[in-house]
Amino acid sequence: MSAITPEGTTKLKNRAASGTKRPSMYKVIMLNDNYTTMEFVVDILKKIFNKTAIEATEIMLSVHHNGKGVAGIYSYDIAMTKIKQVKDEAKKSGFPLKCILEKE
Repeated sequence: MSAITPEGTTKLKNRAASGTKRPSMYKVIMLNDNYTTMEFVVDILKKIFNKTAIEATEIMLSVHHNGKGVAGIYSYDIAMTKIKQVKDEAKKSGFPLKCILEKE
């Protein structure tokens, strides 16, 4: 943000000085289950989280081997929207895939 000083010059304001702060960020964590197929998880990661095929496969393998994996990190509203999209797609396809939110 900038402001014009009495001398007519432009002065930049520091973000901290203006009182604004960055929003908190949240991890969308995908949980493993015994029913959702690996292919469906990869498709969801590509479709909803905009991951490449390689990234989606790496995350899916993390979910499969570790019980969970980070699908992405977003502001609260975006993270909640993505969780709802996953839930809706999983329900429509008959899978119990779930995601949770964790503050970064």
